Amino acid sequence: MTSTAPRAAHGRDVVEQPPSWQQRLRRFGHVPRPGIGLRERLVPPYTRLSDRLWSLLGVPPGAARRVERFSAWGGPLLVALVAGLLRFWQLGSPKAVIFDETYYAKDAWALVNQGYEGSWPKDVDKAILANPDAVAIPSDPGYVVHPPVGKWIIGLGEQMFGFTPFGWRFMVFVLGTLSVLMLCRIGRRLFRSTFLGCLAGALMATDGLHFVMSRTALLDQVLMFFVLAAFGCLLVDRDRARRRFADALPVDAEGVLRPDPRIAETLRLGLRPWRIAAAVMLGLAIGTKWNGLYFLAAFGLMTLLWDVGARKTAGAVRPYVAVLKRDLLPALVGLPVAIATYIASWSGWIFTDKGYFRDWAATAGEDSPWSGVFPDWWRSFWHYETEVYNFHVNLTSGHTYESNPWSWIVLGRPVSYFYEDPAAGTAGCPVTATEKCAREVLAIGTPVLWWIACFAVVYALWRWAFRRDWRAGAIACGIAAGWLPWFLYQERTIFIFYAVVFVPFLCLAVAMLLGAIIGPPERTTGVPAAPPEQGFAPGERRRTVGAVAAGVLVLLVFWNFIYFWPLFTGEPIPMDDWRARMWLDTWV
Repeated sequence: MTSTAPRAAHGRDVVEQPPSWQQRLRRFGHVPRPGIGLRERLVPPYTRLSDRLWSLLGVPPGAARRVERFSAWGGPLLVALVAGLLRFWQLGSPKAVIFDETYYAKDAWALVNQGYEGSWPKDVDKAILANPDAVAIPSDPGYVVHPPVGKWIIGLGEQMFGFTPFGWRFMVFVLGTLSVLMLCRIGRRLFRSTFLGCLAGALMATDGLHFVMSRTALLDQVLMFFVLAAFGCLLVDRDRARRRFADALPVDAEGVLRPDPRIAETLRLGLRPWRIAAAVMLGLAIGTKWNGLYFLAAFGLMTLLWDVGARKTAGAVRPYVAVLKRDLLPALVGLPVAIATYIASWSGWIFTDKGYFRDWAATAGEDSPWSGVFPDWWRSFWHYETEVYNFHVNLTSGHTYESNPWSWIVLGRPVSYFYEDPAAGTAGCPVTATEKCAREVLAIGTPVLWWIACFAVVYALWRWAFRRDWRAGAIACGIAAGWLPWFLYQERTIFIFYAVVFVPFLCLAVAMLLGAIIGPPERTTGVPAAPPEQGFAPGERRRTVGAVAAGVLVLLVFWNFIYFWPLFTGEPIPMDDWRARMWLDTWV
């Protein structure tokens, strides 16, 4: 029997290798992805709109490049401007102390005037609204259960514009608007796309929960701002670290960057100021509300995993060992920085002798075994912190608007901050109204946006688990740090507005999902693009259909925000219109 195997020139049999699956699919039109160089993997370039699209729009190449450079900041600034105008409109309305403003507005006023919170008398809110100058700040210390940073910030607005609803909401409005700008820039850096970054910012600008919290003097929006700022600082640090590797790795004779195990495992990244800045931001977050601690832990682990990925991409054989040797200790510097920032935020309490529990060490705690070991202010401070912790974990009193964290993502139980039912012809209720109107400020996310976010979160988890997409992992980390810890306190009284801290990450997840629906940018195939007059190529048709689908979803979000606008701003509307907006029975 004769062999059918081909023979080499020297007479030896050669085993024929089966073609790869890519080669087998080429007969059906498969085109492999172009290779991505090491430099592009370490420092991905920002995407650009295709020359063909600019040509279709009639924009010359030079003008197109100028527009793209301007849009890097121009786009985010425009989105933030629109968000700010929306939030600033009638910021002082309703002229009332709504929901927990009754605590934070008064505590902030006392804090900025005397360095510690006072014990305010009951039913003083009406007197403050009528004539704040006639209300004296109580000198007796008040027992407060949240750190002072958020109240210092609220008090800054009160110092500028007075002890009024506009004054105590102003700085929260400023941080809410700046957070939209930050999210646009963060999304741009995360996705390497100005469009997707601005899309994420526009989604947050039209989210009802973020909108309401930007117009209310509560602490959670301040917490969200510092958490988002820390995330942005860590993104910049990640890019700078990976650029260090790209600059240090060798280049071959053809000018191509090559991995080097020795450099990848031994390179010291030196001073990382953006990581220190992130630690300061996280210290301020913890100094606003204690759940900032979870972000400190989650972001710390996340940035170390980013270092593992950078060293592995650069060629490290044992990237985890390299990170333990080179990066762990410098990363831990952020911990004392965050702690020091937190303690410094209590300076008003530390440097006064009238704060609550301020003299505990010298009175009730004088027999403590730690007396003489630590200074009195530190022992009093530690006692205060333990008392606050016990208060938080044992807060189980029921509340009309409490909700289980399982229901947050689907908006199961929003919180009514303010409600009144003016009669026809009063308080803005039309004279023609056949019954009373409804005037409400409802802390609820834009429903369409949040329900899309349910799918977006699943998509981000899938993309992180099966595609190893670090961007999806970063988004999931932010959501998990802001949401999952509340499941540990099922018996505690908690509210949906706590979820505002991870709203930016929900918007990033939705932007990522919409980007996937639109489809990836054009790939270089080696085939010249068809002239504009010949219509769209198959890949362009795919992106056109995807863009239309994504555009419809975005327009639905915008429409939904406009539809619920009266419930976000407290505008009086006919009772039938209010009932029409109560889509779920649990919203009433």
